[in-house]
Amino acid sequence: MTMITRTDPPTTGDERAVLGGFLDFLRATIHTKCAGLSDALAHRSVLPSPLTTAAGLVMHLRWVEHYWFEHVLAGLPHRAPWTEEDLDADWRPAPETTLESLLTDYAAQYAVSREIAAGLALDHEVAFRGGTVSVRWVLVHMVEETARHAGHLDVVRELLDGVTGE
Repeated sequence: MTMITRTDPPTTGDERAVLGGFLDFLRATIHTKCAGLSDALAHRSVLPSPLTTAAGLVMHLRWVEHYWFEHVLAGLPHRAPWTEEDLDADWRPAPETTLESLLTDYAAQYAVSREIAAGLALDHEVAFRGGTVSVRWVLVHMVEETARHAGHLDVVRELLDGVTGE
């Protein structure tokens, strides 16, 4: 499995460096929490919600990155698998999908996200749901979203095979 190096976020610096540093740390944490996990365990549900699997969390985070950076900020077409009829489709990878491929897709997606954000001022705003949203808000939201799901992954991983920490 490809390992992503996790670097501590900066303790000083401008707002963009701190926000980006925390987001990249959390993105790498997702990879760290998945290290050594088999495909079978990655698809196994251990919580009451059958959607909350390690594989499902990684897939969901990939599509959340796509939605906020490519679709909302860059105005590109929505490609995520969810629809009005199935709002949870991004949580259900096909059983034959490997964890490695999900993590590779996630890393490729956040590389695109990073590039989009780097090209926009933090105060840049785009139309969103009858109002506007700024790049700064999206970055803070993605820190929150990724941290929340990293916590879910902590619990899922411990229940799957007892691995804790990191």
